[in-house]
Amino acid sequence: MSSTETAASRPADKSPRQQVDQLFAGLHWRRLEEPLGFIKVLQWLFAIFAFGCCGSYSGETGAMVRCNNEAKDVSSIIVLFGYPFRLNRVQYEMPLCDEESTSKTMNLLGDFSAPAEFFVTLGIFSFFYTMAALVFYLRFHRLYTEDKRFPLADFCVTVSFTFFWLVAAAAWGKGLTDVKGATRPSSLTVAMSVCHGEDAVCSAGATPSMGLVNLSVLFGFINFFLWAGNCWFVFKETPWHGQGQDQGQGPSPESTAEQGAVEKQ
Repeated sequence: MSSTETAASRPADKSPRQQVDQLFAGLHWRRLEEPLGFIKVLQWLFAIFAFGCCGSYSGETGAMVRCNNEAKDVSSIIVLFGYPFRLNRVQYEMPLCDEESTSKTMNLLGDFSAPAEFFVTLGIFSFFYTMAALVFYLRFHRLYTEDKRFPLADFCVTVSFTFFWLVAAAAWGKGLTDVKGATRPSSLTVAMSVCHGEDAVCSAGATPSMGLVNLSVLFGFINFFLWAGNCWFVFKETPWHGQGQDQGQGPSPESTAEQGAVEKQ
């Protein structure tokens, strides 16, 4: 057999695009109408909302310092901050009202990166896991229902994410409250020594807008309720749910009749 005939008889290699099209063609989209598939879509979306609102936030706060010395004008202080909220690394210049120096470098107070980064990291992991689980559920649904190891693993992961979302949302809610207190314009005037003397008059400047990060906390608790509700639907796919039903129903009438016949013999 010639090499030309061998190449003709061998099937052509599929391109990456054809492989992707074949993967999507095998997805059973009607599974999204079931509670298990629909909730996974909601988990995927709200995970994006949660870590997106927190990770993309940036705001500003400020104050105004008016020196009693006529040689110096009113100084406006604008401080920019954002995720991951390491405020102790955010610097700003505090004006001085004496004639020897012009300003002094100051820092905001507090480091709230731990709850913020934990919240965002959990959202990213939830996003990737939910996307993978959703594709597996739509593409290999028969394997998911026949091999009970997959529902058991899904149930354990779902319970873990439920617990972590509760911890992350509560911790980030507390951390956000502290961030608001540390970035309040009145906190700037309290921290600046020039505002405590009689050489200057300080007033509040720009108040930071916290609407986006407030939404992130809300989305965090919504994720908790979604994962907690999904525990029941995943549990119904595990063999534990079937065992509980069998024990609750008791022996069937046929088995009872057979057992009575054996005892009479």
